[in-house]
Amino acid sequence: MKVLSVILGWLLLLPVVTYAGQARELPAEQSLPPLPISLDELHAKIDRTHPLLRGAGAEKTIARGKMLKALGAFEPTLVNDTELERFISSSDSSRGTQTVGYNDTLVEALHPSGFKGSAGFRQAIGDARIPDLSFGNGNQQVILGGYLPLLRGLMINPERAELQRSELANPLAEIKIAQTRQGLFLAAAHQFWEWVSAAKLLDIQKRAVAVAEARYKQVEERAKAGVIAPIDVTEAGQEVHRRREVAIAARRLLEQEQFKLSMFLWENSSPTIPPIDRVPEFPAARQALTVGEVTSHKLEAMKERPEVKELEVEARINNIDLALAKNNLLPSLDLEAAPARSPEKFALGLGYRFGVELRFPLLQRRSRGEVLQAQGQAERLVMAQQYRENQVLVDVDNALSAIERARERIEEASQALRLVEIVEEGERYRFSVGSSSVLFVNLRERNTIDSQSQVVRAKAEYYKALALYQWAIGAWAKSPSEAMRVSYR
Repeated sequence: MKVLSVILGWLLLLPVVTYAGQARELPAEQSLPPLPISLDELHAKIDRTHPLLRGAGAEKTIARGKMLKALGAFEPTLVNDTELERFISSSDSSRGTQTVGYNDTLVEALHPSGFKGSAGFRQAIGDARIPDLSFGNGNQQVILGGYLPLLRGLMINPERAELQRSELANPLAEIKIAQTRQGLFLAAAHQFWEWVSAAKLLDIQKRAVAVAEARYKQVEERAKAGVIAPIDVTEAGQEVHRRREVAIAARRLLEQEQFKLSMFLWENSSPTIPPIDRVPEFPAARQALTVGEVTSHKLEAMKERPEVKELEVEARINNIDLALAKNNLLPSLDLEAAPARSPEKFALGLGYRFGVELRFPLLQRRSRGEVLQAQGQAERLVMAQQYRENQVLVDVDNALSAIERARERIEEASQALRLVEIVEEGERYRFSVGSSSVLFVNLRERNTIDSQSQVVRAKAEYYKALALYQWAIGAWAKSPSEAMRVSYR
């Protein structure tokens, strides 16, 4: 029984001992390498933090302000008016000087159709006679008034035109935000690939320096052994310094591109320099677009590009101005009904007044000039619309051309690199058997470095051309979320 207990105890302790031993055998935890920055990540960061895009969100606030300002013309207004008149009656001078007047409290409002109405009550002051709509003890009166244009100003008037323009301020603000977003995304994409290519060029130069330094040591040892001439050591040494100088220039180029890219990476209201260890590799080339896809993109771009949509909004604003100018050509025929607002007329017992007024400018110079201006602006916008639509098509074709030529450059540069590497390996073999010199090996390696650099530049141009195509078709005009508004104290 005791033996059985001991065996069970060892079986229970065995997993613990085994686990502890395995834990001691595990290597120390190592930090994962940083993830490369992608272009989508850069664009998402611009959407969230870039000050120009956040500032463009203030256009929404400005648009709402314009709307409220235009609506202010139609808001009800409370009026309290007191009028007094001192006089001596010509019919009964024995009463001496009299003071008669009234106190009006009413609400006035203007309707977008052009009708202006008022309603309230009047409190008589002194011995006044109220002929119409009196109540109380005969010293109070209901006052109703109205003003209605029958021709000029009916349904089309300056206040309503301003309201219609303010309704277009919000679409115009969205267009400005889209323009800012498109421009930032394109500039960021170009700078991103410039940064990536600068990092790749620096890597090429670093490898070239390492190769030259290793060869310098090899040549120096062979010269000491008397296998080669000392001049080859000098040749190898100057090549080391030459490549170091080129590498320093490449590092400066990378730092410059880093600083430029930092203007698109903002944190806590300040630009941040992207770390070098997050430089990505060039992705695989995309499949070429079909003719149907290109045609569809062109049609979509002619509708969605902010430049085209901006002209559409400007045309709608001009149509409002043209309708108002044509309405101003009509004669002014107005109906008016309102209580007497002059104290002397009220004291005489005059109640409501009714009137019809007709005004007809003889030459209509001002109105005809406004119509000509609006018509000329409409013609200009039509021509500008045609220009913008053709410009969109040219932009798309230009981006397609850039993509195709960059693709061809990559293919030719890659073929040249493959051949020049074969030549370089052959020259190194000849040098190892004593049939060549350090000079020729250096020249072959320089050709290889140039070919590698050309491949990097061709790939950078290819991806910049892809970004240009995205901009040309208006793919970045639609924001995933509304731009943040800026509040000011």
